[in-house]
Amino acid sequence: MIRLLKLLTLLSAMLFASVAQADKPFVFTDLNGVNHRLADYRGKWVVVNYWATWCPPCLEEVPDLVNLYDSRKDQDLMVFGVVFEYKNLEEVEKFADDMLMSYPIVLGNERIVSEIGSAAVLPTTYIFNPQGRLVKIRRGLITRQYIEELMAGSTR
Repeated sequence: MIRLLKLLTLLSAMLFASVAQADKPFVFTDLNGVNHRLADYRGKWVVVNYWATWCPPCLEEVPDLVNLYDSRKDQDLMVFGVVFEYKNLEEVEKFADDMLMSYPIVLGNERIVSEIGSAAVLPTTYIFNPQGRLVKIRRGLITRQYIEELMAGSTR
């Protein structure tokens, strides 16, 4: 019984922490100097994808994210690519250009991690519903199909 109580207390604390995290308003400045706030995208799903240029699963998921963004950006979705562990800005710009990344690219830093969440595993994707609430954290490879099924299955 005491173990169950401790487990419930721990789960409650974790749930509260993730709800509190989701309520933090983030602000990004992309490589083009454009500022983005979560509140700017109310009514749209927001996908924040952490990646690195050296990461094989990151390379694999980029085409799906580009296709998803290009097909839905004017309707119900926004995608941000947040790059971590890069050598320099030129490397990031070349990678984004070579991969035809049409969505905004942001240089990752500690402020972004404190506002969104951990970058300990790459890739990691944070998905916010149209009300701005964090509904999913996906560590590892993500696909267009996975995101579209999450969007279709959610009534939030």
